[in-house]
Amino acid sequence: MAENEIIIDAIINGEKYKAEKQEARENPTHPNEIVGYAPVNTVEDTIKAIDVAHETFITWRESSIDDRVERMRRAIQKIKDNTPEIAKLLSREHGKALYDSEGEIGVSLMWMEYACDNVKEVLKNEVQEHDNGKTIIAKDAIGVVSAITPWNYPISLSTIKIAPALLAGNTMVLKPSPLAPLAVSRVVEIIADEFPPGVLNMVHGEADVGVELTSNPKIAKIAFTGGTETAKHIMKAAADTIKHMTLELGGNDAAIVLSDFDINDARAMRRLVISNFLTAGQICMIAKRVYVDQSIYDQFVEKYIEAANKWIKVGDPFDDNVTVGPVNNQKQAEYVQSLVDDAAGKGAKIVKLGTILDQELFEEGYFMQPTVVLGADQNDPIVVEEQFGPTVPILPFENDQHAIELANDSIFGLTSSVWGKEEHAIDVAKHIQAGTTMINTAAVQGLDVRFPFGGVKQSGIGREYGKEGILAYTDTHVINVPKNRDLPYIPE
Repeated sequence: MAENEIIIDAIINGEKYKAEKQEARENPTHPNEIVGYAPVNTVEDTIKAIDVAHETFITWRESSIDDRVERMRRAIQKIKDNTPEIAKLLSREHGKALYDSEGEIGVSLMWMEYACDNVKEVLKNEVQEHDNGKTIIAKDAIGVVSAITPWNYPISLSTIKIAPALLAGNTMVLKPSPLAPLAVSRVVEIIADEFPPGVLNMVHGEADVGVELTSNPKIAKIAFTGGTETAKHIMKAAADTIKHMTLELGGNDAAIVLSDFDINDARAMRRLVISNFLTAGQICMIAKRVYVDQSIYDQFVEKYIEAANKWIKVGDPFDDNVTVGPVNNQKQAEYVQSLVDDAAGKGAKIVKLGTILDQELFEEGYFMQPTVVLGADQNDPIVVEEQFGPTVPILPFENDQHAIELANDSIFGLTSSVWGKEEHAIDVAKHIQAGTTMINTAAVQGLDVRFPFGGVKQSGIGREYGKEGILAYTDTHVINVPKNRDLPYIPE
């Protein structure tokens, strides 16, 4: 093993658990370089972790909220102390620019701190005195939570589940993606060390591990972020035991640029470009298709390309000048390229954006030069499908109603954005079918952890972040104390 390679293990009952098999994680910037190794756990390992979590839940659910918060705050501080090391590891295994990795950890800490600050108020008993007596509405822990997280934002999409689940008194078994398992495992290790053994467990592995985590009868809730097709299998696997679910799934998020958008607003245009190409476009809530009022379409495209060429610098994630790193893996890069090639084959114009800072490195890694696609049809795959990569189609629309119809013409409804005069933009936003619609900003730039996040249609079930994101890990328990304990009109 090379000096800079790391090995991570599963965590079961507070101990590092060695697996017989390990899987290498390559560096997408330098694919011949191995960043580290993650275990390939078995179904038997997974059952052991679930059993431990199930047994631990009996005592952990009785712990005080103050104790849980104190433990989480200690973990938060340790993550802060180790942020430079974790961010570098994330950039090496993922490919995202270092500023982006640091930003992901920052969002994670922001949410964890919000959860600590608010959990006591959110979970306190509601007591109502009324004509019929007294009613207590309690928020009980659910049980063992199975968390399955993706590779694009592995740390934030894990802590978004860990923090509320543990603070609410649940236990957890978490499975990270094998395409970015290293940095998130360091974070999970830090958190797990601050909690009693068995509260937070972690396994790695293939699809069989995922099946066990979604079908085992001791799992009370599934928290999954990932693809819609995978979610369909999860729902089927969970059906026999009727589990709670939070599913944050795919998105094909529309950005609508209205006729009164100021195309000379350089900062707004930069925000729009970033909303398309941050993390090389590999974000569920990125703006993946842009609709522009036909009255400003030509001028908009010109200004957009100008802004993109200024901001986009493709290269080594550790170069301070770089804004866009490589795509995370070869399979994803090939998929995105196939969408671009399909559009080009149908007559669309492909415009390459930005600057490649090191051509030799570009050819070595899983890099793609960001592109804008002009002249695509609403029914082309580049528009219909979630690209999840550094390309975006820009299409014209005739009027506001047409824009709304185009934006809603999708099986997805995660986020969206409307760009223009505020009052006009809000009016249009009210008609968009999405879990979140942002005004004059989009993607991570418009994210606020204090408010609920999630999708409609096939973009998911339930909400994360905000008070709703804490309540999602509880069962509502109603305790009635009626004055008259008999049914009315009972014959003597």
